[in-house]
Amino acid sequence: MVSTATGALARGTHEIVVDGVRQVFHVAGSGPVCVAHSGGPGIAWEYLRVPALERHLTMVYLEPVGTGDSGRLADPRDYRLEVYARFLHEVIEYLGAPRVFVLGHSHGGFVAQRYALDHPDRVAGLILFGTSPVTGEEFWGAAMAEVGRFPERHPGRPEASGVADAFQEALAAATDEDYTTSLRRILPLYFADYWAHAEALAPMRDGLRAWIDPMRGEEPAPFDVRDALGSIAIPTLVVAGAHDFICGTRWARMLHDGIPGSRLTVLPDSGHMGHLEEPEAFTRAVAGFVRESAQAER
Repeated sequence: MVSTATGALARGTHEIVVDGVRQVFHVAGSGPVCVAHSGGPGIAWEYLRVPALERHLTMVYLEPVGTGDSGRLADPRDYRLEVYARFLHEVIEYLGAPRVFVLGHSHGGFVAQRYALDHPDRVAGLILFGTSPVTGEEFWGAAMAEVGRFPERHPGRPEASGVADAFQEALAAATDEDYTTSLRRILPLYFADYWAHAEALAPMRDGLRAWIDPMRGEEPAPFDVRDALGSIAIPTLVVAGAHDFICGTRWARMLHDGIPGSRLTVLPDSGHMGHLEEPEAFTRAVAGFVRESAQAER
């Protein structure tokens, strides 16, 4: 393994090699170590950066394999949760900290759950943000129903009427460029009120990059760890946006009810991107959880 910066937790960009494939990650901030895995799958890591958290934590942001400057897998069928979790594990091992906090957003939350179940001894605390313990027909059916209702929620926005078609285009995109373009069009779906923050979000939207995961996030069988949640003894924080169309409070409460002693924070004015819509509340919830978990361990 090699790194482009001196010291595994030195601020800046780092690179290791896992089974001949490049894995890039970025370190910022100070405090307890928190490794963040972004969602998608296939979305560039930058949207998940939370500078306010970096005042409390040493944030380690992965560029998931298959995205950004990280390498690509030779076999497209290898873009599976167990592989994402293995790359996450190699980064955590490289960091050298006895245990770290793991924050997973959306599909990254699936990776985080898989990792916590497989390597509980390496996780000081688990932060499951905008995610679910299960996918499958019911999960996707509920999400698509919310996509269909989106124009009704924003009757004064003509742009909202085209979001459902753009969502289907994103699912069918054949190139990285088409996928990125479609995601920028459907970005309002991921917010309680995108237009209330449109000016502030413009740089993020314009810089959004995405790469097609050939597996489209699908496993040989739908993701489902509900029966295993009771075995998670790690301190866990579940964060959800009240208006999240895809991983909303229904799924968050399922996580909360299934993981003993977990804490649930619902952001009332957020969709799937609560760290952008309610950054102060998000930071307060995560930083407070980490602080209290660290104190309880002493």
